[in-house]
Amino acid sequence: MVTLAQLRDTELSGLIPAATAYDTLSSNFSKHVQIMQQEVLKHVYNANWVGNAAGAANASLQRTSNRLDAAHTEMSAVSGLLREASESFLLAQSKLKVALQEAQNLGLTVADDGTVSWPAPSKTERNDPGYNVPEQAKALANRISEAVTEAGNADQKIAGLLNALTERARNGTGLEADKAAADLKAVTQQGVDLMAAGFPPAGASPADVNGWWKGLTPEEQQRLIKAHPDLLGMRDGIPAAARNQANQLNLANLITKYQQKPDLTDDERQKLDGFLAIDKKLKERKDQPPPVFLLGVSEEGQGRGILSYGNPDTATNVSAYVPGMATKLTDVANKDGDRALNVYTAARIADANASVASMVWLGYDPPPDAMKVLEGDTRPLEVADTDRAEKGGAAYDKFMAGLRATHDGPRAHLVALAHSYGTTTVGLGAQMSGGTGADDIILVGSPGTGAHKASELNIDPSHVWVGEADNDPVTHAPPLDRVAMAVTGPFAPPVDDYWQEHTPPNRLWHGQDPASKEFGANRFAVPDGDIRSAHSLYMEKPNPDAQPGDPAISANNIGQIVAGNYSNVTRQEQR
Repeated sequence: MVTLAQLRDTELSGLIPAATAYDTLSSNFSKHVQIMQQEVLKHVYNANWVGNAAGAANASLQRTSNRLDAAHTEMSAVSGLLREASESFLLAQSKLKVALQEAQNLGLTVADDGTVSWPAPSKTERNDPGYNVPEQAKALANRISEAVTEAGNADQKIAGLLNALTERARNGTGLEADKAAADLKAVTQQGVDLMAAGFPPAGASPADVNGWWKGLTPEEQQRLIKAHPDLLGMRDGIPAAARNQANQLNLANLITKYQQKPDLTDDERQKLDGFLAIDKKLKERKDQPPPVFLLGVSEEGQGRGILSYGNPDTATNVSAYVPGMATKLTDVANKDGDRALNVYTAARIADANASVASMVWLGYDPPPDAMKVLEGDTRPLEVADTDRAEKGGAAYDKFMAGLRATHDGPRAHLVALAHSYGTTTVGLGAQMSGGTGADDIILVGSPGTGAHKASELNIDPSHVWVGEADNDPVTHAPPLDRVAMAVTGPFAPPVDDYWQEHTPPNRLWHGQDPASKEFGANRFAVPDGDIRSAHSLYMEKPNPDAQPGDPAISANNIGQIVAGNYSNVTRQEQR
């Protein structure tokens, strides 16, 4: 059992040197294993020695080699276990220290048994409806108890494994290859379990994650970033600066991992290309304004990447852009990253006195490029359903909640921005419990959001904005059931004629046309373009002197919305 006093006062710095010493011992011992295998066994096997004596000698040498290898494995297990002990105890101790300091700052007294007491309130305090010291004391007592319990559980599990390893060394069973391998596997799994116990659970809200992070000392935060960047970089609720630091470390690890793979699949090659493109972009813009934050990178699915121009934790106006079909990880650094930068510039033009953060969020798997169908890949056909969008919408909602949880100072003006299939993703996310949490939602080039009306997006319809070019074919895509009826049967009429005759007014692939009167959103002016280009002109470089029809007019309007200057938005009649 671990006591509060033990966790508070124990100097834990000696555990890492002990683990390092075991690493050195293990490394040196591995040289003996190599000598045995490469010098002794190899020469004996190649000596053409035959007969009963030779057979017995070979068997004996092989047993010795196996025992040496098992001993090396056991040493590695001890080293790993000592590191896991250090990480677990340091994490619990950090939580305790922060809670104790907060108690001291509030004038509370914490006894060695964890009891929290406070001075009797004055008459003024008793009459103050805002007096909440008892509630604060109770919350701190719970945090203190949780930290001590966490350390106690870790101590019990680690002690059990250390005792088992010691007993194996004493009775010689640790020299059996299968038992040594089982020990190393148990230690590795124990490390995973202990870290999971010290971190918020996977389903924790971003606000809870942020509370956990704030409950750690700065030293422990830095240690975790360096030791476990992969566990922190994509965690909503971790501040932007910490996520950026963790993700840049993890990006380097991912590049190394994929470059060392002997045979990359096409999907793996695409991920590596994305990692390298993001790394290149970060280096290119290292000393250029605005500062760039890597808020997410991972190998999950088709690859994940979140890039922010400006710090979302301190910016007044914040937008998070979701791209659509055919978006690849490389696009986060290139095409879609450029669009996010254009939005940043447009918002700064709209209000030069307000700070801005503009992100591209690829936190889901959009349907791949339609051309892949010609290669036998059926995944692009999934654009016809909403499974990817639903999963992406849930992840986007959590990301947006994380932006709220980590923001410093006055509440930010938060904008959800999406293009093409990304509007379906954001639209479905907006209809989930709690929605996106955005102050404004901007949808451009939309095939539908799954909603019939803007009021279904968990936001005042007057804060839903739609840009749809009349020459953008995606914004005229008919409902799927109508397409199926039009193209089947021996006497199917021309598709265009069939749509006009049978399609309900302003219905699209994924629901009501967001630009329609029936949907009830604001429609803003965008360049018409032509049938080939219109779908890609919504976030071109802004230009405050742009004239009607200029590609910059759409980005100009988006910038005004992000800045909250609604009266400066050029409107367009609904369909």
